[in-house]
Amino acid sequence: MKLTAAIRRKFRVRNKLKKISNTDRLRLSITRSTKNISAQIIDDKKQVTILSASSNEKDMRSTKKSKIDISILVAEKLAKKAQEKNITSIYFDRGIYKYHGRVKVFAETLRKNGMKF
Repeated sequence: MKLTAAIRRKFRVRNKLKKISNTDRLRLSITRSTKNISAQIIDDKKQVTILSASSNEKDMRSTKKSKIDISILVAEKLAKKAQEKNITSIYFDRGIYKYHGRVKVFAETLRKNGMKF
């Protein structure tokens, strides 16, 4: 099976993060589609998802806003959940997505709300 450029990029980014990850930092993985965006904070040592937030949840579905505004709302929601669990240091796993547009706005909103990566 031949791997596409996007899949190779995803593995390259993720494997670099897993090599340098240690116990005090978790990985924030982001996924976006044409309409939605979701993110989850993952503990790679235990292979467990700790937190998640998505624009496809019930309370977020009713908002009729632009995609960038939805990214900001999801990032604020995830940052608030992370602060409740005392998570401040993470690695940002952008996956196959370039660091621009909604992904960049998502990351900047997390930084404004106290996350460090």
